[in-house]
Amino acid sequence: MNFNDMLKKKKTETPEESVNEIIDNNTEEVQTTAVDEKSAEDVLKEELALANDKYLRLYAEFDNFRRRTTKERVELLQTAGKEVIVSLIPVIDDFERAAKSMENATDINAVKEGVALVHNKLNNILSQKGLKPMEAIGQPFDADLHEAITNIPAPTADMKGKNIDEMEKGYYLNDKVIRFAKVIVGA
Repeated sequence: MNFNDMLKKKKTETPEESVNEIIDNNTEEVQTTAVDEKSAEDVLKEELALANDKYLRLYAEFDNFRRRTTKERVELLQTAGKEVIVSLIPVIDDFERAAKSMENATDINAVKEGVALVHNKLNNILSQKGLKPMEAIGQPFDADLHEAITNIPAPTADMKGKNIDEMEKGYYLNDKVIRFAKVIVGA
């Protein structure tokens, strides 16, 4: 509709008809706008509901993950030494056999050899699991590796500040100190 058509229409209409027409047009616009706003509001509500649903699912998934990892950690701690213990069972069997054979043994050398074999077997198993003995005698005293029991006069001048004797052997497990060597230091 162009401008001239609207002028002709206005001349033929009465003022009441044009007011009614304007009201009808405005009502239609308000209804259309209300419907548009309502649908936008509904869209936003749907988006909010979806976001809440995603949040709840993510929260539940994280909670399940946390529970599962806690359970796995507890199980790991309970069975952490299982491999080492299972590998040490044959050594226990060897010690039991050695104890039985010592009851009836008359040859001390055979008993000593048997005990030495069991000792070597135990050392081999532990070294396979990453255990290494610490060399302390003759080494300079290091508070990070050694625990000094006492100081005694050094037998020679070059042994001052060095470990002269070892009361308890120190050990590394995979290059980490798990037991400090208890040593006597030359003063």
